[in-house]
Order: sequence, then C-alpha cells, then structure tokens
Amino acid sequence: MSVKQISIFIENKKGSLAEVTKFIAESKINLKALSIADSQDFGILRIITDTPNEARELLKDAGYTVTATKVLAVGLDDAPGSMAAILEVLTKADVSVEYTYAFMSTIESRAYMIFRVDDNDKATKALTDADIQIINQEDIFNK
Repeated sequence: MSVKQISIFIENKKGSLAEVTKFIAESKINLKALSIADSQDFGILRIITDTPNEARELLKDAGYTVTATKVLAVGLDDAPGSMAAILEVLTKADVSVEYTYAFMSTIESRAYMIFRVDDNDKATKALTDADIQIINQEDIFNK
C-alpha cells in the first residue's frame, strides 16, 4: 500500500514558491501535506493531493518539471515516541529512510507521517507486522 507523492522542481529564487502555490490553488488542487527541500539553485516541493495524476499533468502542462513517487503514509498517535517506534521497526527490518515529513488530521487527533524508503514492500510488511497503521491516498482525504 502506498501513496503517490508529486515532486515539483522549482528555482530557488524569490517568488518561485509563491508562483507554484498560486498555480496549485488556481488549479483547485487540494493539498493535504507538503515538504520543501532546497539547494543553492533549486528546490523540490513535495505534495500529497487527492488527485495526484491530474495534479501532475496540470503542472507538467504548465511547464514545471514534475515527478511522481510512491511513498508510505503511516498513521500514528500524536504522542511522544510514536515516530521513534516506527523508525525502530524500519531499522530492525533493515529499511533505509530517505526522508520523512508529517501532517496532522484536521478531524481526528492523529498525526500522519510520509516516508520515502528504499523498499516499500519490505517496509509495509514490517510495519503491518508491528500493527502500525499504513494508509492509502483515499484514507488521507477521508479522515
């Protein structure tokens, strides 16, 4: 089970982030989570949306460099130690975490983590075996 994340490459200059987020808003793309990573010359805006395929095509047609990546979304209690427990399970399963970011549910008191790992299948099995909730794209927007 995975979630499709859209990555948008943008120049690291004043106004670039405002421009792409304005385009996203005007395109009626609903964002649930986002992360920004930057380097000297460019940034990567990673988003989770309820319509990843449509968002990817709209952004691509507008001239943005866009990729789609399968990531894991994990539900966890909004309490100290929740993330550490997940990372311990992944470490014991010999799964490497490339990056992660979080968002909160607006309806329930749950936190959700997005994980980019080196082996989604191995991570999914380890987390499921440890009774850790993995959610899909629809779950993110229905909660």
